[in-house]
Amino acid sequence: MKMKKFLAVCLSALTVTGMLAGCGGAKDGDTSSAGAEKKGSSAEGSVYYLNFKPEIADQWEEIAAKYTEETGVPVKVKTAASNQYEQTLKSEMAKSDAPTLFQINGPVGYQSWKEYCADLKDTEFYNMLVDKDLAITEGDGVYGIPFAEEGYGIIYNKEIMDKYFALPGAKATSMDDIKNFDTLKAVVEDMTAHKADLGIDGVFASTSFAPGEDWRWQTHLMNLPIYYEYKDADVKDEDEISFKYNENFKNIFDLYLNNSTVEPTMVGSKTVDDSMAEFALGKAAMVQNGNWAWSQISKVSGNVVKEENVKFMPIYTGVEGEETQGLCIGTENYMCVNSNASEADQKASLDFLKWVFSSDEGKEMVTNNLQFITPFSTFGDDEISSDPLAQEVVRYMKEDSLTTVPWNFTTFPSQTFKDDYGASLLEYANGNKKWDAVVSDTVAEWASEKEATAE
Repeated sequence: MKMKKFLAVCLSALTVTGMLAGCGGAKDGDTSSAGAEKKGSSAEGSVYYLNFKPEIADQWEEIAAKYTEETGVPVKVKTAASNQYEQTLKSEMAKSDAPTLFQINGPVGYQSWKEYCADLKDTEFYNMLVDKDLAITEGDGVYGIPFAEEGYGIIYNKEIMDKYFALPGAKATSMDDIKNFDTLKAVVEDMTAHKADLGIDGVFASTSFAPGEDWRWQTHLMNLPIYYEYKDADVKDEDEISFKYNENFKNIFDLYLNNSTVEPTMVGSKTVDDSMAEFALGKAAMVQNGNWAWSQISKVSGNVVKEENVKFMPIYTGVEGEETQGLCIGTENYMCVNSNASEADQKASLDFLKWVFSSDEGKEMVTNNLQFITPFSTFGDDEISSDPLAQEVVRYMKEDSLTTVPWNFTTFPSQTFKDDYGASLLEYANGNKKWDAVVSDTVAEWASEKEATAE
C-alpha cells in the first residue's frame, strides 16, 4: 500500500505519541479544566475530551486552555492511563457528565461504541478531511474521523552505527547495506560481540513487559505477520488466522531479547520509559518505537543523542522480498462526538475541533506541540514538524521504491486478545512457554475473541 495520495495533500506534522499504539508513559487520570467561567452569557455548551495518549496529555491541556482563553468555552481534558482507555471510557460514559469527545481505534472500536457516535457527515470537521475514505463509515453515515497519522519502525542512533561500521571486519559498511533480516541479524550479533568497543550495554533497548507496557510487541510487532498474512489472502480482516508468519515474528523478537541491555528474564519489570531512557543515554543503539518517541528521548535527563543522529529503519523479519518494505504507517486515532451529549455540547465540541485543525493558532499548536501528520486540507506543506522522527517518516513516505505497511492491528479482535498474547510472549521470554504453544494459543484466541465480539 503506497501513501502517495495521503502524502500529496497532508505533509503536515507528526505525532509524538502511538497509538495505538498506542503508547507510552501513563499520566494516570490527569484532568485539566480550562476556564470555569465563560466570557459572556451568550456562550453555550462545553467540551470534555477523553484523551487516548498519555504522551501528549500536557499538550492537549495547553490547547484546551488556549481555546478557552480565546472563546470562553470551557474545555476539560482527561487522559486515560496507558492501556486503560477502553476501561476509562466505559467508566466515564456511565457518568452524567460523560465525554463529549472521545476516540476509537478503527472499525473494531466503532462496533463497541457505535451507539455513542454522532453522524459527522454534514460537519465542517469532516469536510476538512482530504481523503474521505479514511473515515469510519456505516451506510450513509460518518462516525469516526482520523486526525493524525503515525509511523513506527526500528529507531537507531546513527553515531553508534557509524562507530560500528568503522570497526575492522564489520558486517556492513553503512545502513544502506541493511535491507533484510539476515543482514540485520549479522550486524546486531556482531555489535553485541563488540559492546565494549561501542560503549553500549546492548544493541537493543530493553523489551518492556511491565504490566500495561507490552503494546510494542502484542500490537505493533504483531502487525507485521498479520500484514503479510492478510496480503497473501488479499483481505483486510480475518475471523481466523493461521499465524503463517509466526517464525518471522520469532526471528526479530528473539533478536531483540538476545541482544538487549538486559537479560530476557528481566523484561517483565521493564517499562517503555526504561527502554527509551536507555536509548537516550547511549546505552543502546536501537529501539523499536514510533515517531512520538523523540519527545521522550529529548526529555530524558542526560540525553546524549543528537537530533541529526536519530533515524528510522523498517522492522525486518525475514519475509521474502522485504527489501522493499518501508515503515508501518497508519492511525488508530479517530475522533468521535458523543451522540448522547446535549446539542449545545456537541456543537461546542465540533467548534473546538474546527479551531484546533483550521485556525492559525490551533494549527501552530498541532504542528509544534502535538507534532501530528494531519489528513486535513487546512494544513500546507510548510506546516511540517521539525521533529527528526517526523522528518524520517515523511522521508519514507516519499520513497516510491518502498511499500508502506498499514496498521492492520486496528482489526485485532479485542484488547483481551492483545493482553493475553502479550502475557504469552512474556512467558516465552522468561523461558516458561514453548513457541509452538504461543502460536497455537494465539490462533485459538483470535478465533474465539472474533466470535465473541461479533455477538
